[in-house]
Amino acid sequence: MRILYCIWQVLVLPVLILNTILCAVITIIFFPFNNSEPIHQIQMLWCKLMFYWLFIPVTMDGQENIKKGQSYVFVANHASMFDVFLIYGWLPVVYKWLMKKEIRKIPFVGTACKAAGHIYVDRSNPRMAAKSLQEVKAALHDGVCTVIFPEGTRSKDGKMGRFHRGAFQIALDLGLPVIPLSLSGCYEVMNRKEHFAHRHPVHMHIGKPIMINDYADEKEAMEAVRQAVEEGIRQ
Repeated sequence: MRILYCIWQVLVLPVLILNTILCAVITIIFFPFNNSEPIHQIQMLWCKLMFYWLFIPVTMDGQENIKKGQSYVFVANHASMFDVFLIYGWLPVVYKWLMKKEIRKIPFVGTACKAAGHIYVDRSNPRMAAKSLQEVKAALHDGVCTVIFPEGTRSKDGKMGRFHRGAFQIALDLGLPVIPLSLSGCYEVMNRKEHFAHRHPVHMHIGKPIMINDYADEKEAMEAVRQAVEEGIRQ
């Protein structure tokens, strides 16, 4: 079955690439409306089709923790490239990613992400990284949110790494709630060493909002968010 599933992925790859190009072109053409619900729905469909074509079952809970019209800083664990597809396909809000600058080089995808208002960050350049954080802050109004992987990169073993403070600084400066996202199963679908996916269920748990300024210091708040993310991951 594993061999057949790998063969299927090769056969369906052109469809997934075409799906990506089509979504990218639509996003680029309609970039003035990148905060609109219809454009966001098209982008969500792009990622949902990734899971549907690969027969990967998806479940989600915690949607009731999101208040319509409120901006949030979403913080998620990061173990697989499928984390991005899961969030993009099922998180029911308009948001801006803070993403590594290398994505800009991907044909169609890099241009589409910029057109959609996502913000690239150069982690090797502190001055440019600080500028990127300011861009994110400027975008967070009228219910527009941001999604950040505070570990900075994918886990090598599926376990959560140390959280960096960028997401928490944004939330603190703007007085926005942080919502922990707990992603389960994506590491089993495809870790950073593999080139073919495994068919495995994935789940996204949307946690309750956490206010950073409710804690004595930022370090305590970061640990509370990290613990909330970890507790929501299904074993």
